[in-house]
Amino acid sequence: MMNPQSSPLDRQHPVWICAMRPFFLLALVCAIPLLLWWGGVLAWGWPAPAVAGGAIVWHAHELVLGFAVAGVAGFALTALPEFTGVACGTCRQLRVLVGLWLLVRLGFWVSGWLGLPALALAGASQLALLLGVAWVLLPALKTATGRRHWAFAWLVLALAVTSAGFYSDVLRGLPGLRWLDATVGVLMLLIVVAASRISMRIVNNAIEEITPGADPYLARPPRRTLAALCIGFYTVAEFVAPWQPVTGWLGLAAAAAMLNLLNDWHVGRPLWKKRFPALLYAMYWCMALGYGALGAAQLGWLDGGSSAGRHFLTMGAIGLGMFIVLSIAGRAHVGRPSDPGPWLGLGGAVLLAATVWRAAAAVLGSNGLGLAVAAALWCIAFALLAWRVAPGLWLARTDGKQGCAD
Repeated sequence: MMNPQSSPLDRQHPVWICAMRPFFLLALVCAIPLLLWWGGVLAWGWPAPAVAGGAIVWHAHELVLGFAVAGVAGFALTALPEFTGVACGTCRQLRVLVGLWLLVRLGFWVSGWLGLPALALAGASQLALLLGVAWVLLPALKTATGRRHWAFAWLVLALAVTSAGFYSDVLRGLPGLRWLDATVGVLMLLIVVAASRISMRIVNNAIEEITPGADPYLARPPRRTLAALCIGFYTVAEFVAPWQPVTGWLGLAAAAAMLNLLNDWHVGRPLWKKRFPALLYAMYWCMALGYGALGAAQLGWLDGGSSAGRHFLTMGAIGLGMFIVLSIAGRAHVGRPSDPGPWLGLGGAVLLAATVWRAAAAVLGSNGLGLAVAAALWCIAFALLAWRVAPGLWLARTDGKQGCAD
């Protein structure tokens, strides 16, 4: 029987009853303390951990392979069972996956002191984590319904490939940032795939409330496929031919494809009246602006556009994606009612402000204190989110249901 008073190391603790619980809590740990630390590094010269590749690699690694991967694992291991009706994983498997995530942090953080052995530990743990997630998803994916969701498994395996590439570089003394940039591209593809599932329910609920009888929102496969192809082509081109005209034009094509994808949403006009659809819409806009800035930078049209575009994709698209998923699943799957209150709009607005501030700083130039402001705004947004969802992720359910039931 579940014991809410037990230690989190005990298998009976509520945190282990659903895969999203530990991973979403770990994502919040990455989102707030690490960004506060990074803001201090930028503004006041606080020391960053002595890791392979230096402070920039530490910052990028922890947000991409720490924060984002925790979110991906929590989402996939919770959403696939919901989509297919087939349970994925046991408590023991979940604890192993969480342990691997923690081992990655440990190995990478001490890599500046212990060198290659620590990096090898982090790299092997990262690869085992992602392959483990794919393995645990297999029972659901083998069902008739699950065959429609194989994109999740292929993209998790793509994350394993880019992670292996990163560690291959750093083990040879290279910074590995090219692989982290490619990882961001894979995460953008995951957002396109996942958002189509989420938005069908969220947007249509809003349409029905505001404009009963209006045409439904449909996540049309041709538009989604075109966006995914353009993002994929840009990611490959940036990796093999950076700063070439073809790469710039592919970036602009990805931006145009994301704007085209937004055309699906223009039904019933619910987007600015309901907070969840508005945040999803803003997330797609961040992707469009990100690829537009990257394309313009690759063509030599926008100084600082590469950093601006990267932050639109990471702070904007990934940050908003995580904010939305945690605010929905972090209540629905712990037995708590939906909470689209004023805090949700405020948190989303602050997160967007952080993104725009950081992107503008990249283009216009800013000192460390100015960059720290963007980090502080990000932390405020995720602190609001933690206030509303973290207790439910940690405590026992009170609605009489079990596991991840919504």
